[in-house]
Amino acid sequence: MRLTNRREFEQLAESAREKFAALGTGGRWSISVGMSECSFAKGARETWDHFRLQLERAGIQHDLRQVGCGGWCWAEPYVIVSGPSHPAVLYGNITADQVPDIVRAIEQGAISREHAVGIFGDADYDGIPSIHSDPFFARQHRVLLADAGVIDPTSIEEYIANGGYSAWIKALFEMTPEQLIDEVKTSNIRGRGGAGFPAGIKWESGRQARATPKYVACNSHEGEPNVYKDRRLIESSPHMVLEGIMIACVAVGSQRGYNYIGGEHMLAVARFKHAVQQAYEYGLLGENILGSGITCHIRTRTGGGAYICGEGSALMYSVMGERGQPRTKPPRSVEEGLWRRPTVLNNTETLAAVPAIIRNGGAWYAGLGVPKSTGTKLITFQGPLKRLGVVEVEMGISLRDLIFDVYGGMAEGRTFKGVQTGGVSAGALVESQLDVPVDFDSLTPLGGMLGSGGFVVFDERVCAVEFARYLMAFNRYESCSKCTPCRLGNPALVEIVDRIRLGRASMSDLKLIERTSKHVIELSLCGLGQVAPMPLLGMMQAFPEEFAEHIERHHCRAGVCPVGQQVLEPVAAD
Repeated sequence: MRLTNRREFEQLAESAREKFAALGTGGRWSISVGMSECSFAKGARETWDHFRLQLERAGIQHDLRQVGCGGWCWAEPYVIVSGPSHPAVLYGNITADQVPDIVRAIEQGAISREHAVGIFGDADYDGIPSIHSDPFFARQHRVLLADAGVIDPTSIEEYIANGGYSAWIKALFEMTPEQLIDEVKTSNIRGRGGAGFPAGIKWESGRQARATPKYVACNSHEGEPNVYKDRRLIESSPHMVLEGIMIACVAVGSQRGYNYIGGEHMLAVARFKHAVQQAYEYGLLGENILGSGITCHIRTRTGGGAYICGEGSALMYSVMGERGQPRTKPPRSVEEGLWRRPTVLNNTETLAAVPAIIRNGGAWYAGLGVPKSTGTKLITFQGPLKRLGVVEVEMGISLRDLIFDVYGGMAEGRTFKGVQTGGVSAGALVESQLDVPVDFDSLTPLGGMLGSGGFVVFDERVCAVEFARYLMAFNRYESCSKCTPCRLGNPALVEIVDRIRLGRASMSDLKLIERTSKHVIELSLCGLGQVAPMPLLGMMQAFPEEFAEHIERHHCRAGVCPVGQQVLEPVAAD
């Protein structure tokens, strides 16, 4: 189906809304199975196959659908069932051997209480609580995740049925590029990749750049070990990300955009490519789109696994087929980026928020969150918590509320010790510091950082020295080695921490860490080197007694370091 004008799109949207509203009606059941990387690891494919066989065998009139990750990774594999007998219910941890229980409940028109997480609705039903009574759901404000777990990510029509591409139509026919930029500036949305630079100002600079052609690039690389928000967003709503890139292209005057996705995120790559293909087939991409006179082409590029390619200039070199290494600035990318032409680069989450901003207005978005950190933020947590997953909360929520309310607190038998902030780019905070707001500015004075929204909670079984060594080693391995401070300084820091772990250090080594870190931070070329020592410095600040114990007493509280154990010295040659 290729649409040629706005009227045809509006007719398609009306038809799509009617089809979507009909799911789970007319005596039919709608069964939606979450299909994403996190659910595949827990057997979602087998759950899907068993539902297909069991439902056909039972002769139940049904629509078996696949949807994306809803963010409640602790409930994977999950299933949402709605139909003629009861409202939509979320079932959690439905492996293949539990499918017959759900199918029998469907046959009886009942709810399988044993597996039910909650009802999708404002009120309880038949003794099953509404999901909105659960803090994990109640504390969220889902703008980007509104369709996550609701629509089939491979269906452009289901996206359109829920308001998708209406902002694109508005950008094509109702607004000038300058008006688009003004709305983004009014929203005051700041870059969600970690830097926090205002997106509207970046777009305006790209628009004002004189050289042509211009480009738009989306950074979906996401190479940190504890961050998985962007890949889940693309897996669940690839058309939302695509629509944001398309609007950015119109705003800055570009006819071509790129989405750079980490090559290890295979499902995200496949679903985004499929979304682009569908947009071309429906006439929403290409030449003279819907008769508007506007041309826009989008391409997908994949990374090879190097964390450094998440840095803006390194990403652009990689897109161009060159080695992914950062360069000095200026010139900035809005002046000289891809193929030495003006390029606007934004994070996936930033661009995904653009359609909602254009639909609802920048002032609406600015009303969410706090004045200097507006809007919502995708947050991911790892560690021994009762629940894990992706949540979308308004900026300004406290770190304590996130950990002990939204995520349910520590798992049974675990005691909170600290939380690593900013992915691998900042320090850890302890329990007495948890009442800090989660935004771009409040964490910094404490040695923390919002970064891209990835946090790791750890308990007393984790050694602060060992954890610091892991974070430093990650930054050492991922250094591109282009500049001397990062190439030599990070391995030196790892060696010092190893001396501490082995019981061969002195207290003067702590001063040496601080001095070396200062050189790495101040003299490194790019953002990786400029923050690489921060996790180590943060651990030393949060847990100074553990570093002292390793050095002076040869004692590791967690019992995981080789300190205190006998180490054989090499035998000298005769």
